[in-house]
Amino acid sequence: MLKLDILVLSVHPDDAELGCAGTILKHIALGKKVGIVDLTRGELGTRGSAEIRAKEAAAAGEILGLAARENLAIPDGFFENNKQYQLKVIEAIRKYQPEIIITNAYHDRHPDHGRACNLVTDSVFLSGLRKIETFDNGKPQEPWRSEILLHFIQDVYIKPDIVIDVTEFWDKKLDSINAYGSQFYNQQWENEPQTYISSPEFIAVVEARAREFGKIINVKFAEGFTSRRILGVDNLFNLK
Repeated sequence: MLKLDILVLSVHPDDAELGCAGTILKHIALGKKVGIVDLTRGELGTRGSAEIRAKEAAAAGEILGLAARENLAIPDGFFENNKQYQLKVIEAIRKYQPEIIITNAYHDRHPDHGRACNLVTDSVFLSGLRKIETFDNGKPQEPWRSEILLHFIQDVYIKPDIVIDVTEFWDKKLDSINAYGSQFYNQQWENEPQTYISSPEFIAVVEARAREFGKIINVKFAEGFTSRRILGVDNLFNLK
């Protein structure tokens, strides 16, 4: 079993890179094991295909230095927060037993983001119930409930509960985003249909958001997160 310190459960390949790649890179540099489980293959995206996005996700994972990455192949766009898909997410949580889980925003421009947030939130709780049986390669899994569940902030602005300085890792975060050439601005794809996220301006907005969050704590770039639980610190000197 590969136990992770942090598991990012996000609905589309590229959501994790956009939402928290800097935080992923920072914690890997601190010696933590981090993995990503994409819920869907993003097969309904206007550009590219599920196969292309899988290759791009693998390339982005190499850039990030992930300990694990897999895809649950839940139907893009049409999944529901029901038992069938909750069990798939629970299996992933129990497989990696992370201390911290990061997932999609509470609500967003893309309806999949908010629905994934609710699916993962419910699954995190259910994963701790011992009477729910799941299996990994035929072997029963132990119940597991992560201590912390965080939500990154996506297209729609949500006031963060915490922000993390990712200045040192900003350029590498952009490299991981640009691994998705089919989705974001890339001259090789200029003959494909243009979308909201394929323009150069979209990445400029991502940077502007990171600068805005960075300004809060007097750094250049930061990523913001929300939590439905009140979070504590060991002492006041951990605050920035």
